[in-house]
Amino acid sequence: MSPPLPGPLAHLEPLLGHYGYWAVGAVVFVEDFGVPAPGETILLAAGVYAGTGRLNVAAVAVIAFVAAVAGDNLGYLIGRFGGRAFVHRWGRYVFLTPKRFEAAEAFFTRHGGKIVTVARFVEGLRQANGVIAGTTGMHWRRFLAFNALGAALWVGLWTTLAYLAGSHITAIYDEIRRYQLYVLVAVAVLLAAFVVRHLVRRRREP
Repeated sequence: MSPPLPGPLAHLEPLLGHYGYWAVGAVVFVEDFGVPAPGETILLAAGVYAGTGRLNVAAVAVIAFVAAVAGDNLGYLIGRFGGRAFVHRWGRYVFLTPKRFEAAEAFFTRHGGKIVTVARFVEGLRQANGVIAGTTGMHWRRFLAFNALGAALWVGLWTTLAYLAGSHITAIYDEIRRYQLYVLVAVAVLLAAFVVRHLVRRRREP
């Protein structure tokens, strides 16, 4: 008999036990267009399951990748066809005027590819990634390319780590998450620097 899933992954055992690959695909998919769901956690759990022979690791990776890309593209469609009208109608109540929205759109268009890839690893941004890209009018093919890259890196990292680490994955994951704060601070500083540079350039323009 295979050992139970470790620590905080244990509550997903019934879901994976009953639905297997369907659970992986469904949870990752719905998380990626904004629904609160444990997409990263179920990916780790599925990797551990694969390490004990209960799932095929290649199948887990492929299904999670397809679900991640599909979910973000649904988010993109939501943002593209509903987001802009929503922002123009309600944005003024949060001080997001049309002029400021245009500046944000230009900034995301210029640096959006990097943000789309990095956002895959950031809780909160991962769920809103596609909606923001669609709302700001990022070209779909560009979004698709960077989103697929981010999804491949994200799925590859967590599936491989969970598969190899097995019951030790929660300790490893906690350690990585501990240092993730420093990475997020560094990313925030870089993004702030980009924003300041963009605003300074706009002010200098005649």
